[in-house]
Amino acid sequence: MCPARSAGGRTGPVSTGLFARQMVAEPDPDHPGRYHVDVDPRWNCPAVPHGGTMAAIAGAAMARELGDGAGDQLLRTLTTVFAAPVPAGPVVVDTTVLRQGRTMSQVMATVRAPGAASGHTTVAVFGTERPGFEFTDLAMPAVAPAADCPSYRDPPPPGVPFEERPPVAFWQNVEGRPALGHAPWDETITTSSECASWYRHDEPPVRDDGTLDPLAVVALADAMPGSVGERMGPGELQWWGPSADLTVHLFEPPRSEWILAHMRARRAHAGYASVECALWDATGTLVGHAAQVMFLTFPDGPPVGDQRIPADQR
Repeated sequence: MCPARSAGGRTGPVSTGLFARQMVAEPDPDHPGRYHVDVDPRWNCPAVPHGGTMAAIAGAAMARELGDGAGDQLLRTLTTVFAAPVPAGPVVVDTTVLRQGRTMSQVMATVRAPGAASGHTTVAVFGTERPGFEFTDLAMPAVAPAADCPSYRDPPPPGVPFEERPPVAFWQNVEGRPALGHAPWDETITTSSECASWYRHDEPPVRDDGTLDPLAVVALADAMPGSVGERMGPGELQWWGPSADLTVHLFEPPRSEWILAHMRARRAHAGYASVECALWDATGTLVGHAAQVMFLTFPDGPPVGDQRIPADQR
C-alpha cells in the first residue's frame, strides 16, 4: 500500500490489512475529482457494505483530493446521508472541494455504483490544530477491558435456546465484545438503552506513529442498533436498523486498537430511532462522538400492540 495522505494525517497506515487496503482511492485520470474503489463484499452488513465503512471510504477520497496542499489539516467532522444502497464491487467517488483554506477546508463526496444517479453523500470539514479550551464533559463508563469481555463470536451459554442466524460478513472482520448491557437471550426487563461494546478490526489499521487510523473510528461508529435492542429487550420480533444518516466528530487519533462505543438511544418514534455514541480508546481518551437516525425495518411484519413499547412501560 502506498503511503497516501490519510484523513487522519499526512500518511496512511503502515498496516496492509483489509481495512487499510479498502481506504485506497485511485484517481480517475480522465475526470478530475473522481476516484475509484473496489469495495470488498466482506464489508457487507448484511446485504450491502457497512455504512460506516463506506463513509470512511468517502473520507479517504476527500483527504486525497485535498492533497498535500492541506498541510496538517485533519478530518474533524463528517456527515453522511445514505440516499441509496451502494453494492459491493466497483464504486465511483466524486469529490468537490467546497473551499480549501490555510487552516480549514470543506469537501463533499458522493459514493455510488457506476451509472447510478445517487448513493451516499458526505460533507466533511478538515482543519489544523488551533488554540482553544481543553476539557471533556463526558465520562467513560466503568467497564472491564476488552480482554476480559466475552466476544460476539462466542456461542451462547450451554442450555440457552438461541436461534442461530447466518453470519454477517462485516462481523467476520470486526470483533465486538459487549462491556455494558444485556445479552440477546437475557430476559431481564431493562429500563435504559445505555450499552457499550469494544470493537476492533481483525487487521487494525495502525499507522507508523503507533496510533489507529481515525477512519477506523468513523467505520466503528456505525454500529448503534444495539442501544435500541437494549431498550426493547429480548423478543421474537426480528428487525434491522439501517442508517438514514451518520455524523462523526473526531478529536484525536486513538492510542489503542480497541475502541469502546458507549451508546444511548434518545428516542424511537414513527419507525425511526435517534442514537448517539461516545467513542473511547483503551487509555480512557474520548476520540470521537457520533449520532445518527436509523429507520426500522421488520422482515416478518411490523410490531403491533405491546410489541411497540418496552416491557417496563407496558
